[in-house]
Amino acid sequence: MSDYEVIEYHQYCPPGVRRVLASGTSAFIGEIDDTTVLKYPLAPGGDTSRLEHEYKILDIVGRHPRIIAHKGFTKTGLYLERALNGTIYHYLAESDHPAPSLQQRLTWCREVAEAVEYVHSRNVIHCDIQPTNILVGKDLHLKLADFQGDYLSEDGDVVLAGSSGEPCRYFCPRDDEFKSDVKTDLFALGSTIYFIMTGHEVFPDIINGEDGWTEKVKSRFAKGIFPQDAHWCNAITRKCWKQRYDSASEVLQDIRILEKVLLGSQSP
Repeated sequence: MSDYEVIEYHQYCPPGVRRVLASGTSAFIGEIDDTTVLKYPLAPGGDTSRLEHEYKILDIVGRHPRIIAHKGFTKTGLYLERALNGTIYHYLAESDHPAPSLQQRLTWCREVAEAVEYVHSRNVIHCDIQPTNILVGKDLHLKLADFQGDYLSEDGDVVLAGSSGEPCRYFCPRDDEFKSDVKTDLFALGSTIYFIMTGHEVFPDIINGEDGWTEKVKSRFAKGIFPQDAHWCNAITRKCWKQRYDSASEVLQDIRILEKVLLGSQSP
């Protein structure tokens, strides 16, 4: 959830919250000031266990330029860094911002890959990489948010289990749909890169909400039917979907190569 849309509600606001900016399935995002928001339960005195889990994961992840920063957890909720330009989904698909350049799109893809690489280096699986969980700062740099995933031991055992999962357009087909790992995160990263490069989600011919739309999307991925759009990161997204990357570092390396190619093509 993010600051991409101001929503009017007739409901309580905790002390210090100026207004509600957005809502999700379990929490509101309230404005504290230009730099801080409060994520708090939908009902007064509601369950804060998901917020506490997010706080613990963010504390494990630590500070990083590509990760949304936490500013403390209280019985009221979770204080977070504010991203004034909202989500990358809203920025590209629902706003009137000028179309970003190819160079800007590649920069964004690199920044998301940097975030995922760092998160994985901290033994955290995000479990819900998608454009609505990627925020755009005032300087247009990206930050990964909404940490409801898993923290793993060095042996790969789940130490802190989250309760999040990818929506169907970012979901890697697997026997156990509740089991996430590096490759399921990378699959979702592929669909996210696709969105950043094209400005729309995979399989736009399948309309959200139509009969059986979720099953249609999952069926295509399960059958190895992938989008055929021509874009600069096409080879990267296909490798993510085909699970041919072993780490986000490999994805990041391929994006950096493309950035160098683009820079060379623009040289006089």
